[in-house]
Amino acid sequence: MDETFRQSALDYHRLPRAGKLTIEPTKRMETQRDLALAYSPGVAAPCLEIAADPDKARDYTARANLVAVITNGTAVLGLGNIGALASKPVMEGKAVLFKKFAGIDVFDIEVDAADPDRFVEVVAALEPTFGAINLEDIKAPECFAIEAKLRARMNIPVFHDDQHGTAIVCAAAVRNGLLLQGKALADVKLVTSGAGAAAMACVRLLVAMGLPQDNVTLTDINGVVHRSREGLTPELEPFARDTNARTLGEVLAGADVFLGLSAPRVLKEEWLPLLADKPLILALANPEPEVSPEIVARIRPDAIVATGRSDYPNQVNNVLCFPYIFRGALDCGATEINAAMELACVEAIAELARIEPDETVARAYGGAQLLFGPEHIIPKPFDPRLALLIAPAVARAAMATGVARHPIDDFTAYERQLQRFAYRSGQLMHPVFEQARSTLKRVAFAEGEDERVLRAAQVVIDERLARPVLIARRDMVSARIAKLGLRMRIDEDFEIVDPLADETILPRLMESYARLVDRRGVTPGAARHRVRRRPAIAAAMLLHEGLVDAALCGGTADWWQQTGDILPIIPRLSGLKRVYALSVLIVGEQTLFFCDTHMNVDPTAEEVAEMTLLAADAIRRFGIVPRAALLSHSNFGASNSPSAKKMRHALRLVRSDAPELEIDGEMHADAALVPALRELMVGSSRLEGSANLLVMPTLDAANIAFTLLAAATNALPVGPMLLGMCKPIHVLTASATARGIVNMTALAASGDAPGG
Repeated sequence: MDETFRQSALDYHRLPRAGKLTIEPTKRMETQRDLALAYSPGVAAPCLEIAADPDKARDYTARANLVAVITNGTAVLGLGNIGALASKPVMEGKAVLFKKFAGIDVFDIEVDAADPDRFVEVVAALEPTFGAINLEDIKAPECFAIEAKLRARMNIPVFHDDQHGTAIVCAAAVRNGLLLQGKALADVKLVTSGAGAAAMACVRLLVAMGLPQDNVTLTDINGVVHRSREGLTPELEPFARDTNARTLGEVLAGADVFLGLSAPRVLKEEWLPLLADKPLILALANPEPEVSPEIVARIRPDAIVATGRSDYPNQVNNVLCFPYIFRGALDCGATEINAAMELACVEAIAELARIEPDETVARAYGGAQLLFGPEHIIPKPFDPRLALLIAPAVARAAMATGVARHPIDDFTAYERQLQRFAYRSGQLMHPVFEQARSTLKRVAFAEGEDERVLRAAQVVIDERLARPVLIARRDMVSARIAKLGLRMRIDEDFEIVDPLADETILPRLMESYARLVDRRGVTPGAARHRVRRRPAIAAAMLLHEGLVDAALCGGTADWWQQTGDILPIIPRLSGLKRVYALSVLIVGEQTLFFCDTHMNVDPTAEEVAEMTLLAADAIRRFGIVPRAALLSHSNFGASNSPSAKKMRHALRLVRSDAPELEIDGEMHADAALVPALRELMVGSSRLEGSANLLVMPTLDAANIAFTLLAAATNALPVGPMLLGMCKPIHVLTASATARGIVNMTALAASGDAPGG
């Protein structure tokens, strides 16, 4: 690494506080009662339950979601035997990946024990603490014996990721690479450069998948692994060949697969022509591979290349595997991670690479399309669907092989639970998705040519949330579907209303729109032009005419302009004073609703009350009990400013119209979110716990609070949802993602207009 990158890495680990991990409580700790429940005397209750039934630790402690990442520092990355303490940054990094990608908590444990037997004793004694063990960066051949002994002694999964994680991802790459090259695993010849822990695990797994053992030739730093060689270990002996060849160059002729897990530049440029037609080259040495992809591209353009580096296509990265194989194992209470679970993981990873890429991945990699092909034979680490495919496959394999102590009864429900790791909005949106699936309504998408909308439409179709109706040019949609690698079929899976070519539906929309805007300064000719050229108007008119059940507009243009386009077409509900906007933030484990973030600059007390009742009704559709706080600079009558009086008056109106609603105000935002603080301020609050609906006195306050909290906490926004419309229609912001559009589609399709 260059000096600039080195310094950046040091700063990353040092600032703003040392290290990459912290520990946070999962329970409230604000009162004397909280302390009594968390520690003495309350803690005695779960202790006695676990003493009577050890399996209850799964219910009362974090053990079932806690993994130990353990090393002795004898083989760290490309750094070698640097010792336990120096390996700690790597182990912390592994812990971060577990948490980031699969929600698994980790303690990193660096054991100062180079002696394998002492290391085994230390790790085995930790079983009461952890749900699984991830061994890391332990040198070969000691790592083989250490893992075998720990697996025999411990009744929880023990997984040496350097062996099995690498093998799983490598095997998925081989599976897809050979598929593209038109070869079968049973027919290929494989040559390795390297015969350490990772290489041997790769070879053994490929043999389990159908690679004939006789078709494998191993080489290492001492040359070819042959039968006459002295000092063969038990791991190498079954693969020793009866051959006079002694060097890598002598055994490459006709090889279909080169598997490198050794050292830089060991695959010489002049040897590349020796490989079979259409070879697969996995040059996985880091940071410099056994041969550079540029050299391969020049000499063997028929080859598919994978490396261990992120700056080349087809990165074989353990992070594609270990978070999710542990996720599946923990969730079914597996006692081990066995060969069947590893094979299930291989097939799930390989399958994911073959389906269309997710928008999250495309954005993370500069908009690259990443369609299945020679430069995309395995998924990218940021693909949010890895958890959704791998964890259930692993759990099913654990159950099939009898090692699951807590079999999963409902995999449909389990897969939806996993959405919280793939998509942070998954848990919030679950009841809304279920409502949408029960009706399968037709939803118009104004910006039907937008790539985000097309990706969202594919998900909407796959998950049976709605039937999309895209306002778009047919030829443009067809071309973009092919470009994005999507599977949806025009007219079969979704419909198109072409604003430039349609002569069936558009004339009806034009005529009706012209009547709506007559005497509003819009001529009939201008009305026809608007319907063809302003897709928000076309989408709203489809809804107005009953040709669709709901509509989504916006996402590419000014939010206010598009909202202004639809309001003359889809008016507010009769009897309401205004239309309002409700936005959602998912902040860690907490969901907060903000009103009104977009529509009304300075609502009256009557309008504040109205928006509160509409918002509370919308929140109930998420299966959440609304708890509303009317916010102000004033705390419970401390000020008589106009805005404070407004919020107090709004509270009286809401309590009169909806006495069952949990609500209080006017109050500071901290009093709304911290019950203990609120109790110090006022003794008569009807609000229980933390508020989840925050109603602001002005649009400025709502929008600033919403956007500030979103940016400061990396919270996930959902919405805005329009409240009070007579039909379900929403306007997307320009920052909407494909997943956000899926969420808004489900909201639009899940029932009547929010608040209606």
